[in-house]
Amino acid sequence: MRRLFLLLLVFSVFSHTYAQVNYINPKGKLLSERVGVPAGFTRIKVEPNSFAQYLRNIPLKPHGTKVHYYDGDIKEEKGIYFGVIDMPIGTADLQQCADVIMHLRADYLYRYNKKDKISFTFTNGFKFTYSKWASGYKASINKNKVSWVAAKFSDTSYASFLKYMDVVYTYCGTQSLSKEMDAVNIDAIMPGDILIKGGAPGHTVLVMDVAINTKGKKVFLIAQGYMPAQEMQMLINPNNPQFSPWYEVNGLPEINTPEWPFNKDQLKRFRE
Repeated sequence: MRRLFLLLLVFSVFSHTYAQVNYINPKGKLLSERVGVPAGFTRIKVEPNSFAQYLRNIPLKPHGTKVHYYDGDIKEEKGIYFGVIDMPIGTADLQQCADVIMHLRADYLYRYNKKDKISFTFTNGFKFTYSKWASGYKASINKNKVSWVAAKFSDTSYASFLKYMDVVYTYCGTQSLSKEMDAVNIDAIMPGDILIKGGAPGHTVLVMDVAINTKGKKVFLIAQGYMPAQEMQMLINPNNPQFSPWYEVNGLPEINTPEWPFNKDQLKRFRE
């Protein structure tokens, strides 16, 4: 009887300890405010005005907000996400998994006056640069053939930029994106890296933040878009609910996200 009491006491203390582990701050408006780091960890240092810093401080919709599809329908949480990134996805079925990542990357480059670096490659290999588009050219697309044609005038407005991105969403995807990024060892993981499986079907998720402890162990947060087009969502960790939403780097042969498994060698990084 005494042994049973001790076991119940240990279980009670253990359960209570885990019940107190909650990394979500409902009042946080930015990602870095919404999600706290595990005990003993600190967020890794990132460069000011970098893509990593941009993602770490991305605004989230109010806690408890549900993900919406492009047509307004709701995607229930169902053990998939804990937060919704505050960014428009339009009213057409365009911004799917790779598209929302390209959206964030291009939006960062546009807002931080790095517009000359905005460029994506179509699935057929055509290099579609924003600088060419903004200088007054449009892409003429005839089946699998693409060429630049002169338009009436140059346009560097944000509205024109969004039209450029609609073309990107239409003719780029996981297959093309995976080919124009560099492979990265997962031990060097940084915010802004992506896990990607190119193809049809394929999928990709974006590393939003990374933290590290004194022993060099790293943990990370990820976000995704999905099919059909839907708002970008911060993912939970279905493999370790008590540690969720953080994912561990060390000792994982595979990274199982709520809707897609990835291998550690599928980590890639945008070229600067």
